[in-house]
Amino acid sequence: MKYHLGDIVRTKKQHPCGSKTWEITRLGVDFKLKCQRCGHVIMLPRQKALKVITKIEKEAEKKEEPNDKK
Repeated sequence: MKYHLGDIVRTKKQHPCGSKTWEITRLGVDFKLKCQRCGHVIMLPRQKALKVITKIEKEAEKKEEPNDKK
């Protein structure tokens, strides 16, 4: 699965606030996730993040770039 900045993802376990949905705010060696309910931010190593994320709830809106660059 490919993840992008701004994707809303669901995890296996819920956060103590009760939410299972997170927004991806950083990609790379580590994933930075922001809880959609309380706003808490966590960082996970890539391998662990790939294990705990079960599906993409909402994909980030893709920004269209203009074809003409003058």
